[in-house]
Amino acid sequence: MTQFQPTGFKVLPTVVKNLLIINGLFFLAMISFGDVFHIDLTKILGLHYLSASDFRPYQFITYMFMHGGFAHILFNMFALWMFGNTLENVWGPRRFLIYYMVTGVGAGLVYLIWISFQINPVINEINNFLETRDLAALGHFTSEHIRLNEFSGSIWQQFQGFEQSLRILSANPENAQAMHMAISFMADYKEFYLNQHVVVGASGAVFGILLAFGMMFPNAVIYLYFAIPIKAKYFVIIYGAFELFEGVMNRPGSNIAHFAHLGGMLFGYLLIMYWKKKGEFR
Repeated sequence: MTQFQPTGFKVLPTVVKNLLIINGLFFLAMISFGDVFHIDLTKILGLHYLSASDFRPYQFITYMFMHGGFAHILFNMFALWMFGNTLENVWGPRRFLIYYMVTGVGAGLVYLIWISFQINPVINEINNFLETRDLAALGHFTSEHIRLNEFSGSIWQQFQGFEQSLRILSANPENAQAMHMAISFMADYKEFYLNQHVVVGASGAVFGILLAFGMMFPNAVIYLYFAIPIKAKYFVIIYGAFELFEGVMNRPGSNIAHFAHLGGMLFGYLLIMYWKKKGEFR
């Protein structure tokens, strides 16, 4: 039985080493720009929904180097070092970099496709109201369904005025000023809502690396929690099934993009199968 153990930073291959450095620099920049200049780099570099006003095409690349916290980047960078080290040594830097970028971008694409199923029904109802001005379309837009609070910025004050407008319109649907306030809020909330869906992190690419390691070294032993031995192929299967379950469950309050993780694994599998078909997979 093959046993896998990380070999240490002193033998880090070029791409893994530079990815670790770049991710670290981005993380430090995120903290520094936020504390010193009050600039939210996540808003600029995180991957937004395609129709959001904050979306930029370059975010498909930059989002992979942004992280939501120290634990987030620590886990991803440890996994990148642990599994990516071996893969780059086997594949070489060019193939490994291509694989990393393809799985990262693919993870972002899958995330956007999945999140559209949550976003589009809400946006369609908002658009329906803006077009028809039919109050019935706003039946569920109350404080229980619109995720705003006193920390949401100026949109929170607008929402309070919106609720007052709804009360006025329920008594007098012809009140033009109240209708104008309701329309103005819903237009602003539409933009706000679209910009709230942001994904960051190297997790998609890391899960792609995990899949590749499981396919390359299926019988290698990984020590889960540094104590429980498990073969790489079973580890990948269990982890993938867990991510699928969590993604489908879509637990309230969860900020983990499970389908981005699965997207990285999916694109990794497709790329490896493509290389294998061409006789390039080693």
